Amino acid sequence: MIKKALLTATSLLLFCVAVSAQTTYLQLGHVDYHLLDRLETRSGKLSDGLFLSTKPTSRKAAVEFLMETRRDARYIGLSKIDRHNIMHMVSVSGEWAEEGQGAIDSKHPIFKTFYKKQPDLFYVNNDDLFLSINPVISVIGTSEQNNPGSPLFASGRGVEVRGRILDKIGLYTYFTDNQEEVPAHVGKWVDSFSAVPAADYYKITGTNTYDYLLARGYIDFAAIKDHINITFGYGRHFIGDGMRSLFLSDYSAAATFLRINTRVWKLNYQNLYLELKPQYVRGSDKRLPRKYATIHHLSANAFDWLNVGIFEAVVFDRQDRYEFSYMNPIILYRQIERSLGSPDNVLLGINFKALVLKHIQLYGQFILDEFTFSELKAGNGYWANKFGLQLGGKYFDAFTVNNLDLQGEINLVRPYTYTHYDSTANYSHYNQPLAHPLGAGFLEFIGMIRYQPIKNLYTEFKGTYYQQTTDTNGSNFGGNIFMDYDNRAEQYGVSLINGVRAQCAIARFNVSYELRENLFIDAGATYRKKVYENAVYPTENTTYFTGGLRLNITRRDYDYY
Repeated sequence: MIKKALLTATSLLLFCVAVSAQTTYLQLGHVDYHLLDRLETRSGKLSDGLFLSTKPTSRKAAVEFLMETRRDARYIGLSKIDRHNIMHMVSVSGEWAEEGQGAIDSKHPIFKTFYKKQPDLFYVNNDDLFLSINPVISVIGTSEQNNPGSPLFASGRGVEVRGRILDKIGLYTYFTDNQEEVPAHVGKWVDSFSAVPAADYYKITGTNTYDYLLARGYIDFAAIKDHINITFGYGRHFIGDGMRSLFLSDYSAAATFLRINTRVWKLNYQNLYLELKPQYVRGSDKRLPRKYATIHHLSANAFDWLNVGIFEAVVFDRQDRYEFSYMNPIILYRQIERSLGSPDNVLLGINFKALVLKHIQLYGQFILDEFTFSELKAGNGYWANKFGLQLGGKYFDAFTVNNLDLQGEINLVRPYTYTHYDSTANYSHYNQPLAHPLGAGFLEFIGMIRYQPIKNLYTEFKGTYYQQTTDTNGSNFGGNIFMDYDNRAEQYGVSLINGVRAQCAIARFNVSYELRENLFIDAGATYRKKVYENAVYPTENTTYFTGGLRLNITRRDYDYY
């Protein structure tokens, strides 16, 4: 079983390697990722220590980058708000600042024990042990138009712990107990796919009300100081520079993983070994089957302004045993897959990021599942020409307005991409896509405006429009990645939007104010309308308003489908 194999390997490495300089990683979805991205572009030079295309990002690398950027703030032309954000982010990860004392002292600690440091409820930092313990709390209310269950409530309660032992082993754990009432269209999606986005096991406790636990955790150590880090745990990952990823996103549930990250010179190479759950039908409690994935991504700063990357992934099912041929960290998996008889699902990809004039960032991805050149050249809509494309751009301090940032992105994925003849080998985990949440067979446009007019106040507007393939009458037109592609509706004449066309427009506005470190009050509004060609399904039209309070947790949004 992969968990036992990975645990054994990790234990041996812990004993056999003189480890040091471990790290912990920033929580995915946190506003700090936007800050790092913004500052790197404004500096006009890619960081050889950060490599933001692979996330989560090391706190150690982030703080080192921020300290260097702060020294160059006047040369770069950073605003007062940027300087405040840098100071705030360094304080939150203060154990990696100079002499490990970057966390800002509280003026009035509670009982001289709690909140001695502004970001942390409980804080210990000495030569033997660093430990930060914080509560995780969220309370959200939603009022949805024409929903008889409105108002809707969601809440989560838990704890976040990060630390290091003897400056050799980094550790992290995050746990929340969640009850969530969701808008009607989210409940419809959950019912269709038997999955709650980003969650694994869940219980239904009412109409569109779900009860689930979220848990993540890992240990991390450096096999070679400042160059090779090994992480073993249970969590999520993201590869890319956009709002979506066609490679690997944090949309699906957490998974058991072993990650080996190697950073040398201008190169960053990540090997990721995953234990996944194939799609299943919900029922009584039972042991779920497993499948596995091996992913590697090489990222290189070809020039100070240009980063390019190569991606490869293979998903396979071996009746609860790992295929050790895929443990090879540097070989092309397509060659291995063919040598095994071509039973598995291999994806290839390339990506890029370019910095322009210290204000603009261009980025993109190309994912290739399968294609036949002669069929592609013929232009006859052959079903097995399966690929996807992403192109996007970011404009920081737009139109010379400080801290006004714009982003636009286009994503398209051909039908049947990410699918496989063996339905357990499709690119999914726990009934959720591993890449784009729409699956396949779609064209999507996204625009986002971010503005921070004053410190602690964050405003965001996001607009999304997409067209997607829709299955009807039991036919497989290629939009649902969980369906076996051998049961496809057509061999030729497959267009980007195949079968019945669905169109959806989503507009969302959100305001967040940080009352104190990592404590936010949120308010927002979302409009969503989805229509189907020839009205084969009823039109979905809704508006809902949200408000809430959250501590040490990222905001929960529903604008992904």
